[in-house]
Amino acid sequence: MKNVSDFFGCKVFDDRVMKANLSAKVYQSLRKTIDEGAKLDIGVANAVAAAMKEWAVGHGATHYTHWFQPLTGVTAEKHDSFISPSPDGGVIMEFSGKELIKGEPDASSFPSGGLRATFEARGYTAWDPTSYAFIKGNTLCIPTAFCSYGGEALDKKTPLLRSMEALNKQAIRILHLFGNDDVKCVRTSVGPEQEYFLITEEMYKQRRDLRFTGRTLFGAKPPKGQEMDDHYFGVIKPRVAAYMEELNEELWKLGILAKTEHNEVAPAQHELAPIYTTTNIATDHNQLTMEIMQKVAAKHGLVCLLHEKPFAGVNGSGKHNNWSLATDGGVNLLSPGETPYENAQFLLFLCAVIKAVDDYQDLLRLSVATAGNDHRLGANEAPPAVISIFLGEELNAVLEAIETGTPYAGTEKKQMKLGVDVLPKFNRDTTDRNRTSPFAFTGNKFEFRMLGSSNSIACANIMLNSAVAESLKIYADRLEKAENFEEVLHEMIRKTIKDHKHVIFNGNGYDDIWIKDATEKRGLLNYRTTPDCMPHLLDEKNVQMLTSHRVFSEAELKSRCEIMLENYCKTVLIEANTMIDMAKTEIAPAVGAYILELANTAAAKKVVDDSISCGYEAGLLKKLARLEEQIAVKTDELEEAVMKLKDAGDIESESYMIRDTVLGKMGELRVACDEAETMTAKKYWPFPTYGDLLFGVK
Repeated sequence: MKNVSDFFGCKVFDDRVMKANLSAKVYQSLRKTIDEGAKLDIGVANAVAAAMKEWAVGHGATHYTHWFQPLTGVTAEKHDSFISPSPDGGVIMEFSGKELIKGEPDASSFPSGGLRATFEARGYTAWDPTSYAFIKGNTLCIPTAFCSYGGEALDKKTPLLRSMEALNKQAIRILHLFGNDDVKCVRTSVGPEQEYFLITEEMYKQRRDLRFTGRTLFGAKPPKGQEMDDHYFGVIKPRVAAYMEELNEELWKLGILAKTEHNEVAPAQHELAPIYTTTNIATDHNQLTMEIMQKVAAKHGLVCLLHEKPFAGVNGSGKHNNWSLATDGGVNLLSPGETPYENAQFLLFLCAVIKAVDDYQDLLRLSVATAGNDHRLGANEAPPAVISIFLGEELNAVLEAIETGTPYAGTEKKQMKLGVDVLPKFNRDTTDRNRTSPFAFTGNKFEFRMLGSSNSIACANIMLNSAVAESLKIYADRLEKAENFEEVLHEMIRKTIKDHKHVIFNGNGYDDIWIKDATEKRGLLNYRTTPDCMPHLLDEKNVQMLTSHRVFSEAELKSRCEIMLENYCKTVLIEANTMIDMAKTEIAPAVGAYILELANTAAAKKVVDDSISCGYEAGLLKKLARLEEQIAVKTDELEEAVMKLKDAGDIESESYMIRDTVLGKMGELRVACDEAETMTAKKYWPFPTYGDLLFGVK
């Protein structure tokens, strides 16, 4: 049996490798760049490049690539070999500091939202020394940022690093006011729980909708779904266990802290959760995790589905973003301690988060907005589109006492009594869990549950970091001018609670009464779809906040709004065209063939005995003939709705047409086809059913 500690991180040029392969002077200079943001010297870059190349070649690498995260939602890489010609006709293996620091991919071939045209192709990738290089296959992968010739960010890493720096700057101001002068850095940490489905590769290949869109566009409800709650935390099937074992090993080799694995609620659904790490690195690791999950699945004859809603009627897949703040000394700034009521520093940071979430509900919502996630939000353990905060009983009581100026009685710790003497006794947590809350406090961190399973976690954390930085800046500006620090601090905390308590909700987020109360009485936003929320990225208050902290320029924000709406439209358009294709060439012919068999069966019965009733066949023929006609009509209507999209004047108008018309027509076509599936003999149905897919992995 392998000892994990012997091979963990063996494919990573991490701190252990750097210490062993760099001189003390070079290592210390590089650490200063990583830890404090000091400028990188070209001499240091050359030394690091040489050591990195020797280490990579020693591990079988022949190529290197600048690994980056463009606005496509996936990663990108262009491989170059280490070889250079030598005078004797052979080759030598070379890699310079210049090649490490900078690359030049074609910027016009990636989404840019108008920042780059085809004749303006030059772009740059720049080494991110805070994220370790790693080996994938025979290639050294160097995490990099990606920008245009004009310096605009064309990726997700650059704004994320900017948001982390903005939050770091404002958090340090606050901590110094509390006398914590030794703090040099505040970092956000994230642990993204990753949900996914596994189905057999054989069945996947038989469904055009899964191959083209990642989700099933048709599928009648099977006799059994997740009603019995028997899959959640159930015994892991041998084939899935073998997959998880190899997945863990591959992730551990890359230094990814895969920790928890289990069956999720829906059949064929599972979850992987890592240990927390710095947000920038957690983002890189999560992108790698999704890639490795799919590669390992293929080796086991499986397909890993990362779509937010691959199957209607059962749980969708999310990516719970567990977010916290910590100093370079390891102090968690969101840890209440034993007496949260007396912990003014914790309360101020807590209030900063509450204020940020309330003030920038729209930014948090649009940070998770995709065509796929629109199908997921609002049911089956996914939170609603309304942003609210769950704090739990104890913190709620603390904030109420502060607002009203009444004494805080405290929450008594209750011992769990299980009625069996041999079982251990333990204290019950003072805070329950709320799985319907979009943004829940879970002890020493917040869990942002709205992210979809295929989302990059960068987008949500950019907005969260930036919004909290803005709250802290407002607080720091006031406190630095205060004549009586404690008095101003207490009043600021009290006022924040009073002004923003309407965003705190500890009840059932699925309750229709809550949604009505949230929007009509509390004034919270309810942007149900991507077209509803995405244009608000360009609202004046959002542009002002994000540009003031230098997280985005105004041009970058406009480009992102354009790109995200375009992605939405293209995604739904591919789905609509796939539905039309499947309905015309697979479903309608299958229904027609079965109708013919029924008619022939009825005719044969009459030949045998004219007195025999053909009531069953006649009744089924009538229903299927009606559905066959409906399928034809609904297919034509969907096709017509898609054609009309060409008349949209701009991408925003097109997104509204899709939301208001195309999606409805897709739903109508699906209803007719799914009903036909329940009446058509299995041997005629052209692709695997939900029952086959969800229960096909043995």
